[in-house]
Amino acid sequence: MIDQDNNQTPIIERLTTHKPPRDWRSWLIGRPLSTADAAHETIGKFVGLAIFSSDAMSSVAYGPQEMLLILAVAGTQAMGMAFPLSIAIVGLLVILTLSYEQTIHAYSNGGGAYIVARDNLGELPALITGAALLMDYVLTVSVSISSGVAQIVSAYPALFQYRAVLAVVLVAFITVINLRGVKEAGAAFAYPTYFFLVLMFATAAYGFFRYFFGGLGAVVDPPHIAMDALKPISVFLILRAFSNGTTSLTGVEAISNGITAFKEPRSRNAGITLMWMSGILSALLMGIAFLSVQIHAIPSEAETVISQLVRTVYGGRNLIYTIIIISTTLILIMAANTAFAGFPRLGALVAEDGFLPRQMAFRGSRLVYSYGIVALAIIASVLIILFNASVTALIPLYAIGVFLSFTLSQAGMAHRWWKIGKLKPGEEAQERGSVLRYDSRWLPKMIVNSVGALATSMVTIIFAVTKFAEGAWIILLVTPILVGIFMLIHAHYRIVAQRLSLDNFGVIPPHTVRHRVILPVSGVHLGTLFALRYARLLSDDVTAVHVLIEPSDAEKVRKKWEKWGDGVRLVILDSPYRLFVEPLLEYISDLSNQRQPGEILTVIVPEFVSDSRLTAPLHTNTAEILRAQLKNQHGIVITNVPYHVHDEIDLYTEHIFGKELAK
Repeated sequence: MIDQDNNQTPIIERLTTHKPPRDWRSWLIGRPLSTADAAHETIGKFVGLAIFSSDAMSSVAYGPQEMLLILAVAGTQAMGMAFPLSIAIVGLLVILTLSYEQTIHAYSNGGGAYIVARDNLGELPALITGAALLMDYVLTVSVSISSGVAQIVSAYPALFQYRAVLAVVLVAFITVINLRGVKEAGAAFAYPTYFFLVLMFATAAYGFFRYFFGGLGAVVDPPHIAMDALKPISVFLILRAFSNGTTSLTGVEAISNGITAFKEPRSRNAGITLMWMSGILSALLMGIAFLSVQIHAIPSEAETVISQLVRTVYGGRNLIYTIIIISTTLILIMAANTAFAGFPRLGALVAEDGFLPRQMAFRGSRLVYSYGIVALAIIASVLIILFNASVTALIPLYAIGVFLSFTLSQAGMAHRWWKIGKLKPGEEAQERGSVLRYDSRWLPKMIVNSVGALATSMVTIIFAVTKFAEGAWIILLVTPILVGIFMLIHAHYRIVAQRLSLDNFGVIPPHTVRHRVILPVSGVHLGTLFALRYARLLSDDVTAVHVLIEPSDAEKVRKKWEKWGDGVRLVILDSPYRLFVEPLLEYISDLSNQRQPGEILTVIVPEFVSDSRLTAPLHTNTAEILRAQLKNQHGIVITNVPYHVHDEIDLYTEHIFGKELAK
């Protein structure tokens, strides 16, 4: 082992005063924030509800519709089952809320289902959970934005053929806002979210008022739905409708993933926000489902159920109808913000564990995980284009992943309470993501999470069976593929870490016995002499290499090198096929193969740099090509020596080398 105790290595700490310059990015996403500003970027319950709950709350705009779409094939009698099914969905929501409320207080540093599965079930369940949630976040963006565009198309049918383009533009808009930071995104989305909630509750209240006093009626001129023949009501049909309706529960886990975004006491604030979200979602889900059945709404991509409900309640496509459709569109677009808040944070956690590229854990200039935000936007946009922004086509892919993560999370929490039950009063046990402390109420808490795991596992199975042929097989196929990719990335990082590790490093590398420097030269000019001067500083063993493209240039190069080469040997490689890089690489490879132990081979690459962006494209950047090829060679050090051309270079040349070379 190397003895480090006797090494008096000076360590100097210095705070840089440099600030990033303002450029077009500052105008687009805001001025860069320092690390010390992180504490000021936290949010309260009011803004947190808008950021982390918009996905769940906005799902009332498409959840009941997708449930009715399945029931419609069995006729009016089956449509009446929408309200009882919505009550069952709300019951499942209550179970999930109680379960995740416990998760929030147990894991105050966030991470949600991924951290719970990792600490209590192991690496593989954690990776399955992470893959399922990441896919669900992508689908959240795709479905929410597509549903928002569907609301616009309902009001303006002429835009139907442009719905995919509109959706991608909206994804780009949400991306830019999220790149500006959590606090600014919350401020931008809070007021439209609450505006939507006020209008939805007002619509539901007025609809119930008209229903109980006999003036609600049925939807006028409903959209046409193509149907060959009515199908009988079956258990399978009911289960399909239930699985479609449970898409309204996606996003429940987002608050537990983003606890660190809340102000202190963050666990308490996150828990209260979760309760608010659950209450609001339950009321709206049951209210809209009930009223939609009463007005005989017809689920269709041409006009949404929300559009039919609003124009029926308010008597046509009037001003208030337009305002509500706009607010619904906004909340659906902002529902994607839940994914933009959750995907980057989850991606950062997985990256910190070494299962995703490390860049995913880097925070950008606005203290957000910029790589994760951009990656989410690109993947979601591709999905929207592939499915032409069709909510009905995307829904079968949706929610199965999140319910799989629900199941693993609740199973993990149940196991956690079981471990706590084995502790003695006052005893603690440190785990990777939290501290286990004895809790006298561990048994009822374990029962709550066990019931949650059982319920969500049943829904997952229902999804897998009822939606398999409609596209759920894609998720069931992609999930193990993603887990495999995670493992390959982790294996790569582990191998690299082992090779770079200083643990048990007890042999000092041998002293260098020779340092050879190779200097490729395209011609003999001022830049060549700058690079030659630097090469002579590194070693006395310098070899210049010139690849001869045109035989007529050979004598000219020899004469110039004899005059300006300062005694350094020159190797001329004749290239009859006018290749430059290949002969040079072959020569360097031959030298590399002949190296002795401890010998260092350095390639000095002169690089022409123009100070003008306008004239830079006029020059072939051979240095970039050469460096790109050389970096794949093992055991070779590559050094660039840039030389700049500007107005004062002639004066500098005359001062160092004389007037003759300057000419």
